[in-house]
Amino acid sequence: MIGGVLPGLDLAAVRHYCEQHVPPDVIDQLRTEFDVSRGALTIMECRPPWRADFGPEWTRRGVARLRYTAKSGLWALYWKDRNDRWHRYDLIEPSADILVLLDEIDRDPTGIFWG
Repeated sequence: MIGGVLPGLDLAAVRHYCEQHVPPDVIDQLRTEFDVSRGALTIMECRPPWRADFGPEWTRRGVARLRYTAKSGLWALYWKDRNDRWHRYDLIEPSADILVLLDEIDRDPTGIFWG
């Protein structure tokens, strides 16, 4: 666990997922990153400013959140609604294998993560 909060190998898996998610030829137009907070990580879709007068900062939109429960050793998947509220994604059970949840995010069978 990193800092007593999240398993380091799982963080490495998410880092790899984000690095591989966007083809290299569009990396100047789109990035996938993640933010870590206590007990959770959020996968973000990042885009450059579309107008120069908006400044140089890229926009960041939360795509999926993975929450870790240390007691059970399970990750649960969450989706974000239009009001920026996170909800438990109930089409897959929490899993000790974060790769199972990353695969579900990537497959996105309902269009709830990537649209």
